[in-house]
Amino acid sequence: MTSNQTPVVLATKQWLDEIIIGLNFCPFAKKEFVNNTIRYHESKQSQVKPALHELIEQCQYLQKHPELETTLILYADGFRSFERYLDLVDYGNDLLIDSGFEGIFQLASMHPEYCFDGEDFDDASNFTNRSPFPLIHIIREASMAKVLSVYNEPEKIPENNIVLANEKGTKFFQQVLTRIQHQHSS
Repeated sequence: MTSNQTPVVLATKQWLDEIIIGLNFCPFAKKEFVNNTIRYHESKQSQVKPALHELIEQCQYLQKHPELETTLILYADGFRSFERYLDLVDYGNDLLIDSGFEGIFQLASMHPEYCFDGEDFDDASNFTNRSPFPLIHIIREASMAKVLSVYNEPEKIPENNIVLANEKGTKFFQQVLTRIQHQHSS
C-alpha cells in the first residue's frame, strides 16, 4: 500500500520478491506482500535525531492504520555507514520503550553492508539481512506472536536461512543486489 513508486521503493519490492520471498527467508512476508499490506516509507533523513522523530511518527501511523501489517522505512541516501545505522537502530529501540511502544512494535534491521557480529564481511550468511538500501522494519508484535504460534519450529528459521545463504553463495547475492540496484537507479 504505497502512493510512491520511486526507484528506492521499486528496488526494495523487487528485493523482497526475489530474495526474502523467493528464497523464503521470511515465511511470513509473502502474504503481506501479495495482500499489499506493507507500507513503504521513503525517508530523506540522514541525521539521527530527525530520523528518530520520523520513526515514532511511522509507529503512530501504523498504530492508527490496522489495515496495514507492517512498515518499511527506506533510507534513500542516509545511514549508508553500517556503524551509524546500527546507532540509529539502537536509539530507535530505546525510543520505542520511552514512547510506550514496547510490546506493541519491534524493529528489524536490514542494510546493504549488514554484517553479523563475528562474521567475515563477505560471508554469505550476511545476505539474509542485506537489502538494496538501509531500512528499518516496524513489526507488530501481536501479529508476529500469532504467526509464530502456528509455524512449525520457528526458532530454526535463522539457521535454515544461513544454510541456504551459504548454499547460494556470496556471488549469487551480490549479482542479484547489483542487478536490482542498476534496474532501478534514478
